[in-house]
Amino acid sequence: MHHLTRRTLLAGAAAAILPAPWVRAQGGGLRLKCGVVTPDTHPATIRLREAAERVAKETNGAVEVAIFPNGQLGSDTDMLSQLRSGALEMFAQSSSNLATLVPRASLINIAFAWSGYDKVWPAVDGELGAYIRGEIAKAGLVPFERMWDNGFRQTTTSVRPIRGPADFEGLKLRVPNSALFTSAFRALGAAPVALNFSEAYSALQTKVVDGQENPLAIITSFKLAEVQKYLSFTNHIWDGFWLMSGNRTWSRLPEDAKAVLARHFNAAALDQRRDIASQGLAMREALGKAGFAINDAPAAPFQDRLRAAGFYTEWKGKYGPEAWGQLEKFAGAVS
Repeated sequence: MHHLTRRTLLAGAAAAILPAPWVRAQGGGLRLKCGVVTPDTHPATIRLREAAERVAKETNGAVEVAIFPNGQLGSDTDMLSQLRSGALEMFAQSSSNLATLVPRASLINIAFAWSGYDKVWPAVDGELGAYIRGEIAKAGLVPFERMWDNGFRQTTTSVRPIRGPADFEGLKLRVPNSALFTSAFRALGAAPVALNFSEAYSALQTKVVDGQENPLAIITSFKLAEVQKYLSFTNHIWDGFWLMSGNRTWSRLPEDAKAVLARHFNAAALDQRRDIASQGLAMREALGKAGFAINDAPAAPFQDRLRAAGFYTEWKGKYGPEAWGQLEKFAGAVS
């Protein structure tokens, strides 16, 4: 790749007929917006900002990416719509939420499929990830190659710890707007309530729901210890973020700009994965000090309950044999 200068960038930009909002009033160049629901303190937000700084440095300010965390640009649903229309240039969304548009994106979210990161990363960096990116591309979106870690999801409640499937019985549990999550928790006996995460804290505070489930970084960043009492390490679902652009945006970017963006944001994803891995024990200890009563819950009883309820059979049928085969190639036999 030849060196990206303001002159070559502007020549490419002119040829691509870039929309007016991306062109500076003084000096030209590209200005892109990137939205994410994670707060300032979340490792994903921190690493997105670092990548943006490196892009600006390498391009001498010709490409600027402004990071908007904490749902400043709207909910997951809002930002996905903006991304598809071209009103938003970049967006990091979890697989579970993306599945409302790309159903097979949630293939990696099958409950209790993953025993650990030693299986997750070879899968998402390999054939399974490539398969899902192909599905995302069919929806007019352009996913970056490296996935960001949203962590294994744990359960918090205000009423009782979750030690086994029976503890989910009748529990009003906030879940993402995902058919897979709703199906899994219903099969476990809970009463799942699908809400955008922007509404979750108030729903927990007002006891509209009894609990929620999320990775430790989210539980920590959003201070859920203020409105929940029990933290159960159920490790029920692994989830990650896909950083994406939209076809309307990406097709108009100069090739040099695409290469610089891909290199730095993919590298940042790997850094963010290491952050999540290194912070896990410290976050667990901090959450205990914040007031959570913490317990560990073995996976086997939950898996047995889901098998008996027909959960795995149902979703294998929905995804189809090709997709399910990709999952089991890396995760091992699930159903």
